[in-house]
Amino acid sequence: MDATPAPPPDIRTRKKPSYAIGAELRDYLGKFRRERELPVTYERLRHFHESHPLMDAEGRNTLWETVAYRAEDIPALNEDLKRIYALLRVDGDFSVMQHLYIDRIDFCSFGNSTPFRIRIVNAYNDNPDYFYIKRADASRACGLELEHLLSPNRLNFLTHGGTLVEEHIAGIPGDIFIDRWLNRPELRPIRIAKELVKFNERSFVQLLGDMRSYNFVVVITPDFEGSQVRIRAMDFDQQSHNGRKSFYLPQFFKENRPLVEFCMKHLHLKTAFQYQREEQTLILARADLAAARLNALLAAMAATPLAPPENVHSLRQGLAAHFQSDRYLRCETMAALVRENLELLRTNIHRGLGALQADQILSTLPRA
Repeated sequence: MDATPAPPPDIRTRKKPSYAIGAELRDYLGKFRRERELPVTYERLRHFHESHPLMDAEGRNTLWETVAYRAEDIPALNEDLKRIYALLRVDGDFSVMQHLYIDRIDFCSFGNSTPFRIRIVNAYNDNPDYFYIKRADASRACGLELEHLLSPNRLNFLTHGGTLVEEHIAGIPGDIFIDRWLNRPELRPIRIAKELVKFNERSFVQLLGDMRSYNFVVVITPDFEGSQVRIRAMDFDQQSHNGRKSFYLPQFFKENRPLVEFCMKHLHLKTAFQYQREEQTLILARADLAAARLNALLAAMAATPLAPPENVHSLRQGLAAHFQSDRYLRCETMAALVRENLELLRTNIHRGLGALQADQILSTLPRA
């Protein structure tokens, strides 16, 4: 970790341009069964008839709108949405989905992906689930796939033409966790701190940017001695796009500052280095297990525009200075920078070095 300042606070208002899924990436997605024929497209959902704001249980605006379609269109649309859910969950076996029904369709005009969120309910037990239909974007597809291969989390998503379907990632939104859960006595502070170090490392190695509190969730799993905590990314719009190195380090966003300062109170220097090394080792183990697929993904990413050349050049300069390695200066694509992150990580671990020296980890965390 380092002391580079965070990006300007108004970055949330600037939308990243959408990048088309090119032929190479489309071939990769097809090979690994991510590209499937879908009965509902994003554009079809755009033709809703009316909408009204969706409020939370306390009457606050959620930034989502519940949309309605013409009565004559609803039966066919609902059946086709159930078929998409079957593709996502049971490889298209629609016979086991007959007892499900579409309860609500929500639309969010905020952010890059302007998604639709589908609420689907089991008629026998009223158990709901959700999935999302978004505009297909190469950055998002690459981010989802890198997360699937290099993180401890498995992700289901599908693409078809200009449409992307994602499963719901369950958890407590990071901003709500910071506000309502951070100081709960049943959660051990060191476990929260440990996961922040690991999440920070994963984001940086994968070059997954903009991990502010509202772009990740916190998953709490009861254990025989306390509860375990995991932080999961849920927004992949900013995969390998920005030219700022600090954009890929969650610790530097002001929205995450309360979480960072909380963890600093409970994390010893050597323990932080231990957790960082643990996650580095796990990342490399996952990369080795999925070596052929990861190489194919990085090759497809290299052939797919994800950022303007000036962003690549700016980021490679920042990474070269950060790691004190001129090897980054040879990289011409974001995919090459991700590959170099992994290769340098492997070299450093084999030589007994970390991505950062131990005395840099806590001493350079942002402070109030």
